[in-house]
Amino acid sequence: QVMLVESGGGSVQAGGSLKLSCTVSGAPDRYYCMAWFRQAPGGELEGVATIASPGGTTVAASMKGRFTVSKDNAKNTLYLQMNSLEPEDTAMYYCAVRTRWYISTCPGDMSSYAYWGQGTQVTVSS
Repeated sequence: QVMLVESGGGSVQAGGSLKLSCTVSGAPDRYYCMAWFRQAPGGELEGVATIASPGGTTVAASMKGRFTVSKDNAKNTLYLQMNSLEPEDTAMYYCAVRTRWYISTCPGDMSSYAYWGQGTQVTVSS
């Protein structure tokens, strides 16, 4: 069974940084997509970033230059480095995995991901 455990959320002031982590266990092989999504209070789930096991990454346009997605294959851990945080970044952040993915570009829609973490809260104050 695929399981995801997230950590790293918290409260920061605007302009600060946080690094989220998501560790995957139980994947059938090392070829999978990992993604970050977020949901602000009262809002819809929004794609943040993706990374494929072959290495391709995407970051949502509104977060490019501030957010960086990376992965440690040896630790099966996904990271989201968030810099220059803004109050609008306040949300619950979720990591998600799609297994058995063999190309370098991951899908951005939430329906493509079968496995989800429990979420970690990020709160940015002005």
